[in-house]
Amino acid sequence: MMEGHHMQLSKHFHLREFTRSQTAARRGIDNRPTPVAIDALAVLCESLLEPVRRNFGRPVVVNSGYRAAALNRAIGGARTSQHVLGEAADIEIPGLANAELAQWIAAHLAFDQLILEAHVPGDPASGWVHVSHAANGRQRGHLLTATPKGRGQKGMMYQAGLPG
Repeated sequence: MMEGHHMQLSKHFHLREFTRSQTAARRGIDNRPTPVAIDALAVLCESLLEPVRRNFGRPVVVNSGYRAAALNRAIGGARTSQHVLGEAADIEIPGLANAELAQWIAAHLAFDQLILEAHVPGDPASGWVHVSHAANGRQRGHLLTATPKGRGQKGMMYQAGLPG
């Protein structure tokens, strides 16, 4: 078990939620964050994830949080991914439409990037919400929706804004 694995980042979030990875475990990738990334994760929790939890009154599930560079490469993450810096998380709230979650964050919180990912039009519960908070304090407020490409094509198509 990695040192600091049980570190509390904020009232409701622990470091282990942001570092667990089946791919890292399978491939023997060390997914321990740097102290700078741990600090960024704590800010992400306080600035975005705790307010989301307070508003909806339900646990927020972190599907993907911190990714060491080797893990990010292994899963095909973007080279410039904020996950590598500890500035981003892919989240969901069970029982809540991801489109609704994304729209609430967009309307109420300061963020760097908010992407409704793997969104299938007509299915508001599809996909997950990627949200980031830039450690430099300059939040760009980028809003995107990523929908799966057509049949037989891999990847996502990105469009500005959120549906509805």
